[in-house]
Amino acid sequence: MSTKTVIRWNLRQLMAENGMFATTDLVEPLHRRGVEISRQMVHRVATKPPQRINLDLLAALCDILACTPNDLLELAQEQVVEPAASGDGGPGIGDLRPIRATIRRPSTGE
Repeated sequence: MSTKTVIRWNLRQLMAENGMFATTDLVEPLHRRGVEISRQMVHRVATKPPQRINLDLLAALCDILACTPNDLLELAQEQVVEPAASGDGGPGIGDLRPIRATIRRPSTGE
């Protein structure tokens, strides 16, 4: 078993601590700070860890939630479970193959 470093995105937890339970609660405060993003984008940023984040958005989130970037982005170590060998009792996904189907017309009874 090995470990890998991951970044945890804690936006939802910080929103809840500040009494914000809907992702749309961020739209107006972001707008007041000059960050114009759609409701859909706010929802994505709040519900999934972003692969990239604009520094203006990060600064606005920190200002709205009275936190630091370290509160939003947390480095963590996770255990990685290596996949088991395919010979230990069941087929692995690489061993599965499709079965060819044969389609036949029904007999006409003549």
